Amino acid sequence: MLDSLNSEAFTAFGQHILWSDMIGNTFGLAALALGWKRSVWTWPVQFAAGLILFGAFAGHLTGSAGKQVVVMAVAVMGWIAWTRGRKEAQDGSIAVRFATWKERGLMLAAAAAGTVAVALLFKAYPSLSWDPWPDAYIFVGTIVAMYAQARGMVEFWFAWLLVDLVGVPLNFANGYAFSGFVYVIYGALVLWGMRDWWLRSRATAPALEGAPA
Repeated sequence: MLDSLNSEAFTAFGQHILWSDMIGNTFGLAALALGWKRSVWTWPVQFAAGLILFGAFAGHLTGSAGKQVVVMAVAVMGWIAWTRGRKEAQDGSIAVRFATWKERGLMLAAAAAGTVAVALLFKAYPSLSWDPWPDAYIFVGTIVAMYAQARGMVEFWFAWLLVDLVGVPLNFANGYAFSGFVYVIYGALVLWGMRDWWLRSRATAPALEGAPA
C-alpha cells in the first residue's frame, strides 16, 4: 500500500508528482479550509493528511516526517479541545480569540528554544536530517501553529505563514513539487482565514476576555 502511495502519479513542468504527496496535501488543503470555517471536522481531516504525508516523507525528510507525527498528535488534541467544553460563537461554530501577550511570549520562547534543541539533536545524529535547521524550524513551528489552532488563537495563522516561508522552498528542493505548489495555495487560504478569524475575534472580544478558547 505504502509503495503504491509513493509511486509517481504524473509529471508536471519536469517535476515528478507522487500520489502520497498529492493526496496528503489535498487533505491538508481541505483541513485548512475547515479550520477557516471553524469546523471541528478540520481535525480528523488533518489527521488523515498527516498519516498520508508521513508515509511520503519517512526516510527522506526527517523533520517533515516528524512534523506529520506532531500533526496527528495535535489533531487528536484539537478534536478533544474543540468538542469538549469549548465556548462557541453565536453561529454554533468554535469561538476564536487573540492570544494574550503572555501567551505570545511563551509561544515565541518555546518556538526559539525548541528549534535550537531539535536542530542540535539533528546535528548530533546526522542520519535524522541532512538539513537540521530548516527541518527543526518546520517541526517546532508546526507544533506551535497547531497548538494555537487548538486553543482557538488567531495567531495560529501567523505561525503557519512563518512555517510556510521555509517549507515551500524546502519541498521544491527535495522533489515534493506538489507540496510546494499546494503551500502557495495554503498561503492564500491562510490570509483569508486570518482575516476571518481576526474579524470574528474582535466582534467577540468582550465575551472572551480572560477566557480560554
